[in-house]
Amino acid sequence: MSETENPVLLTREGPVVRLTLNRPHRRNAMSAAMGVALDAALDALEKDTTARIVIFSGAGGHFCAGLDLTEVGSQGTEAERLAAAQQRNHATGQRFIRLCNLPQVVIAAVQGSAHAGGLGWVCAADIAIATADARFAAPEAKRGLVPAQILPWMVRRMGRSNAARMVLQGQVIDAPEAARIGLVHQLVADAAALEAAVASVIADCRQGAPRALAETKKLIAALGPLSPDGYAEAGALAFARCASGDEAREGIAAFKEKRPPAWAS
Repeated sequence: MSETENPVLLTREGPVVRLTLNRPHRRNAMSAAMGVALDAALDALEKDTTARIVIFSGAGGHFCAGLDLTEVGSQGTEAERLAAAQQRNHATGQRFIRLCNLPQVVIAAVQGSAHAGGLGWVCAADIAIATADARFAAPEAKRGLVPAQILPWMVRRMGRSNAARMVLQGQVIDAPEAARIGLVHQLVADAAALEAAVASVIADCRQGAPRALAETKKLIAALGPLSPDGYAEAGALAFARCASGDEAREGIAAFKEKRPPAWAS
C-alpha cells in the first residue's frame, strides 16, 4: 500500500478535536513526514482557544508501532547518520512534551499496537483508555536501540520499577497487565466500548471550566520536572550512538527478517 497523503488527521467536532495518526499500512509508525505533520497539528492546537478536548488515536485498528525503522540509519556517512538520529530523537521527545502541555485535556484512545514511541504518546496524554486487544511494548533494546525519550514518561506514569521491567525485558504486555501497572487508566472490551468510554470522559471534562482545566494542567506540570536538566539531550545522543552503530543494523535487520538478532543466539 502506498504512503498516505496525510499522515496526521486533525478533525473538529465542536470543542473536541480528534488527532489521528494515519499510516495504517505501517501500524502508524512514526516517519519523518509524520513528524512534520505532528508539529503542524501541535502548533494549531497550542493556539486554539476554543478547543477543550483532544482525542489522540491511530487509524486502522492500531495506535502507534513506534519509530519507522525503515528510516533509521539508512543513508549517509556515519557522522551524518549520527546527527540525523540525534536530531530526530530529540524532536520526538519535544513532541511528547508539547502534547502533554496542551491546554486541552488529552485522551489517548488505544487499540492494537502501542509500542516504543507509541508508549510515549500514551503516557504523555492526560487520560489513557485501551481496548482489550491492545498490546504494549518497549522493544528498543531488542533492536539495538535505547528508549531514550519515552523512558521518563513511562517512569512518571507507572513508576520506575514497572518501567524498568518493560524496557529491560522488552516483552509485550496485554491490556489487562497495562491497566494493572497503571500504564492505562481504563480498559474496555472493544472499539464500540472505547468510543463510549471516550464520550463519557468528554462529558465529564466538559463540566469543567476551560480556563480552570488549563490552569489545573499547568499546576500538575509545576509539581516537578519530567526529568533532570540535560536528560533530553543526553538521551538523544545515546539513541544516536546506538542507532548509527552495528547493533542497530543487526537488530533492525533481524526484526525485518523475523529472526533472532546475533546476540540472542
